[in-house]
Amino acid sequence: MRILTTVAVLGLIVGTPVMAAEEWQQQIASGLGKQGTEMPGGVYRVGLPRTDLEVTLDGVAIKPALALGSWLAFKPMGNEVMVMGDLVLTQEEINPVLTRLEQGGVEITALHNHLLRSSPATMYMHVHGQGEPSKLATTLREALNASKTPFGAETAGISPQAATQASTTASTGQPPDLDTAAIDQALGRKGKVNGGVYQVSVPRAEAVRDSGMEVPEAMGSAIAINFQPTGPGKAATTGDFVLTADEVNPVIKALQANGIEVTALHNHMLADDPRLFFMHFWANDDVQKLAKGLRAALDQVKVAKG
Repeated sequence: MRILTTVAVLGLIVGTPVMAAEEWQQQIASGLGKQGTEMPGGVYRVGLPRTDLEVTLDGVAIKPALALGSWLAFKPMGNEVMVMGDLVLTQEEINPVLTRLEQGGVEITALHNHLLRSSPATMYMHVHGQGEPSKLATTLREALNASKTPFGAETAGISPQAATQASTTASTGQPPDLDTAAIDQALGRKGKVNGGVYQVSVPRAEAVRDSGMEVPEAMGSAIAINFQPTGPGKAATTGDFVLTADEVNPVIKALQANGIEVTALHNHMLADDPRLFFMHFWANDDVQKLAKGLRAALDQVKVAKG
């Protein structure tokens, strides 16, 4: 018993999963053809960055982790699973993907831009579905096959534990050329490195629900703020604020007062409680100035304590 306990404790210390992935997770990975990562809140999330696209905005070559990261997040519901996700698509890919999703019973909950002036233009399709894990994953894979979304062969055939470790290694790689300590201090949150981008997630104070089910941070209920270095002391920033109706215009005013452009305002869900609006933004400027401006906007929002 002492040996088993020691192994379990050591597993927790080094962050190595002790238990094998559950059957529903394996069915999703098999149906999609790509492994995901276990996230807090019982979520199994599969990242599908559009590494095939070369998108530029105001002279900045957009890294996938900054604004081109498709993802699908799954959570068990009894004998079924729920999926929510955000798919990055070119204009030509939208209707072929949408048609297959609708045929397979996956709902479209939003379709919109996040960026302005980007070339090529990208659109973002939010999806929601519920069903048997294998069938749901197969529908999503068939739909995405109508796009050029890369699934990558790097995790094919390896265990969920190894895939999780590989994902963790990638997300904690070489820090970008940014004063991340200044960003953390200004925002009051500690971010993480992912694909050369510094990402900060800020959950709202209240629980977010969709169709009566709690939507964890890993399923898109948190504010996302991303920074990509663009020169000495400079960064491009984008992401989205998750807002109730009374917070929308105070946040707009705070962003504009600090030289940060509002690029989109829309819903991501259809049956959310509280009713939420997602505000996307863009700027390329001194990183400390940006962090202070984004903090001024965060101060208008009911966020969880850091």
